[in-house]
Amino acid sequence: MSHKLRDHIEKIIPLTDDEFALVNLNFITKKYKKHQFLIQPGEDVNYHHFIISGLLKLVYTDDTAKQHIVSFAMEDWWESDFLAFYTQTKATLSLECLEDTEVLCLSLPNYRKLCNELQKMEKFFLEKATFGFLAAQRRIISSLTSNSKERYEQLIQQYPSLVQRVPKSLLASYLGVSRETLSRLYLKV
Repeated sequence: MSHKLRDHIEKIIPLTDDEFALVNLNFITKKYKKHQFLIQPGEDVNYHHFIISGLLKLVYTDDTAKQHIVSFAMEDWWESDFLAFYTQTKATLSLECLEDTEVLCLSLPNYRKLCNELQKMEKFFLEKATFGFLAAQRRIISSLTSNSKERYEQLIQQYPSLVQRVPKSLLASYLGVSRETLSRLYLKV
């Protein structure tokens, strides 16, 4: 399991065995079952999660109880309610398992410690944050400028394995379309 984390980090920065041993000491492993929550609104957000196996959805529930899917996260991805995690405020999002899931958890104190003790990790996290920001920006622009068919095609192109694993009703919610509209798009593509 730790080899997955090391492989992931070394796509961006090389680590010596001693450096990775230091990194690895700062994570704890947790396992969750399908439909279990890692984060729920109103709770403290103690961890930034690296997904070893499984699939999760990050959701914002509005005042009318409508759920808005912010993102999906699968193997080799990081996920959390980042606003709550970094500001140490209560969660406004929920993070739920769509499959049995195993994660490596990094607390904020350990994150800060890693960045202070190993400048390479600060560079790694900056790179990951930048990529995350760019992906979020692309999604916002797509939501503002693309029709439902284009958004669906972009999703298929960017994340083909994700589309196979996520129930169509959740994909529809993520894309901001009805289940029926998604079914029509799905048949056309």
